[in-house]
Amino acid sequence: MQIKLSRISLILASLLAFSCSPKATFRIIDKPINWNAEREQLSLQYLKERHGLEKTEATIEPRMVVVHWTAIDNIEVTFDVFNPATLGGRADLTGASNLNVSSQFLIDRDGTIFRLLPDTTFARHVIGLNYLAIGIENIGSDDMPLTKAQLTANERLIRHLKRKYPIDYVIGHHEYQNFQTTDLWKEADPNYRTVKTDPGDKFMNQLRKKLSDLNLKPVPQL
Repeated sequence: MQIKLSRISLILASLLAFSCSPKATFRIIDKPINWNAEREQLSLQYLKERHGLEKTEATIEPRMVVVHWTAIDNIEVTFDVFNPATLGGRADLTGASNLNVSSQFLIDRDGTIFRLLPDTTFARHVIGLNYLAIGIENIGSDDMPLTKAQLTANERLIRHLKRKYPIDYVIGHHEYQNFQTTDLWKEADPNYRTVKTDPGDKFMNQLRKKLSDLNLKPVPQL
């Protein structure tokens, strides 16, 4: 009896140690980008002119998470790109608005999660759906596929967000145009579109498999 109790005690101790280990700890590191009066005003203007929504604060009511990759190979350069309030050098985007692109979250190659903006603060990251979508950027590209650590981090972050908000959809940026025929789509210009490949079907299939118990809604088919 003494031996059995000792074995049980060791098993319980091992489980407790795992649950308290740094690798099992979910952390979000705040690394805020610049949010000033200009960015606020441009965001309100975008909400009104692009999404047809008049608001007094540039906030969203999250119902969707959009997963991206940065096409930039490190955190600091990505941060420097997102930090200014205004956009530069992107003719395909400045015609719609001079508001800079950004995202609420950014995940490094090792799975470290950074919060760039509060969850419900407006960010320009996906045409037609910004007003209800939380963006998760991942350091990666076509030539630098997202890592297993990033896959795990995305899963943990999305589970965290799902507990806080009524998230119905988790989509890849490359899937956003599938929503054009739904009631969720809000973009004033029928010709304003960009073609995206991030983060690709392979990553999204892996992520959806990990999140299958959340019973998320499927991406509409065109």
